Amino acid sequence: MLLATEPVGLDRLEVFANGLDHAEGIAILEDGTIYVGGEAGQVYRVEDDGTFAEVARTGGFSLGLAADREGALYVCDNVRKAVLKVDPGSAEVEVFSSGLPERPMAVPNWGAFDGDGNYYVSDSGDWLASDGFIWVVRPGGRTEVWSEESVNFPNGLAVAPDGSRVFVVESAPDAAIVEIPIAAGGAAGPRRVLCDLGLAVPDGIAVAADGSLIVACYRPDVIYRWHERDGLEILAGDPQGVVLAAPTNVAFRGEGLGELIVPNLGRWHLTRGELGVSGTPLFYPTASQLEG
Repeated sequence: MLLATEPVGLDRLEVFANGLDHAEGIAILEDGTIYVGGEAGQVYRVEDDGTFAEVARTGGFSLGLAADREGALYVCDNVRKAVLKVDPGSAEVEVFSSGLPERPMAVPNWGAFDGDGNYYVSDSGDWLASDGFIWVVRPGGRTEVWSEESVNFPNGLAVAPDGSRVFVVESAPDAAIVEIPIAAGGAAGPRRVLCDLGLAVPDGIAVAADGSLIVACYRPDVIYRWHERDGLEILAGDPQGVVLAAPTNVAFRGEGLGELIVPNLGRWHLTRGELGVSGTPLFYPTASQLEG
């Protein structure tokens, strides 16, 4: 595990949107609008000037967020044990998926769409119990267990830009970045470890335009970059835990997707800046794709 014993990249980062209730999940719409969650189930819209407004509340604890083409949000809620579809305009909240009758969701943590409208969501399980797995919600709403190979508290995940695989960060007891291929017919292929992360606690992951993976860590206060050619490096690190304070997820926005937005579960703000990497466009399914 790489540690930042001196500040790394903090001169290119700034604190904004101060006063949020320990934001963890984040979704950025196609037009750049920022939404983040709160630990009392809040869903906030954040403006460029750092002001924010609560647009809905789930009644639980908002973890991962994703969005569709119409601007609806898909919020993982660990108290309600479900993924909730939230309309930011009307504040309406409905259940998108709660798993299966015989196997309800335990710890829905982070979800992401692919280009066909499939929604992959990690179910982390109990801490250190190695009982996690990955769901998929198919177009039309059918929920399936997708992969049971990612057991070590699967947390943040991201779909590869070409739709060929899902990248997952596993938090504990053996922290790692892994990939799971999306096989023919949509089944899960075999899990493959890309990078061991030792005693770090990775939380969120995003794909950069150069093929590297950007990982936010709850512990230490670090954002890693991993590339199969270069290995693991520290993109930004805060030994004092002030600018980056238990950073939980990473999302790109702005011109060329060059601006990085980071929620901080350990404090009350977001962090933003340009660190010399650009993101890849996310998948935003249309209503017809979701209907199947």
